[in-house]
Amino acid sequence: MKGSLYIVATPIGNLEDITFRAVRILGEVDFILCEDTRMTAKLLAKYEIRKPLKTFNAHSSASSRKEIIELLNEGKNIALVTDAGTPAISDPASLLVEEVRREFGDEAKVIPIPGASAVTAALSASGFPASDFLFLGFLPHKKGRQTLMKEIADSDRTVVFYESPHRILKALKELSEHIGERKIAIARELTKIYEEYLFGTAEEVSKILTAIPEKQRGEFVVIVSPK
Repeated sequence: MKGSLYIVATPIGNLEDITFRAVRILGEVDFILCEDTRMTAKLLAKYEIRKPLKTFNAHSSASSRKEIIELLNEGKNIALVTDAGTPAISDPASLLVEEVRREFGDEAKVIPIPGASAVTAALSASGFPASDFLFLGFLPHKKGRQTLMKEIADSDRTVVFYESPHRILKALKELSEHIGERKIAIARELTKIYEEYLFGTAEEVSKILTAIPEKQRGEFVVIVSPK
């Protein structure tokens, strides 16, 4: 029997945002693959789970993926988690899932354990149309960035993307140049103590962040209203 690869969503901030099923699976598998063992160890400690941890992230080599394939071939059950949210969503976990499916074909046992995701959490509380939206993940730093900005400007759907604290002001400046007075929302520090939403034009939101530098901290979800 081949082992199963469980794609386990973990909290994006508040450690209580994990499902009963996720806790059970993490407690039952043979190994847990994680981005950062220190981050995952905190979650496991809260739920008194003790399992061997293996690092899998954007820097993992092809040989690392091969080792995981071998463990699955041996019948080992493995859980894949990220530091926060759902694996494979703006995350290198998709490379592993692709390789598992290519290796095992119809015999592949890739089982999603749904849960927290920053994009859906942000949309649900934004009030922006969400029955049809375009998700862009993290925008590229340079190459292709302006092309995506033009795509956002031309979109008839709500557009969502992630941004880091180091580039949020740059992103808002570029948005202002491309979409003008269209409304946006940014969700900051979702599910954490300082969670907040800011609404307005890109220029208005940028002025708020500039005036209060503390608001530039944390991870951001940017939501742009349809054209």
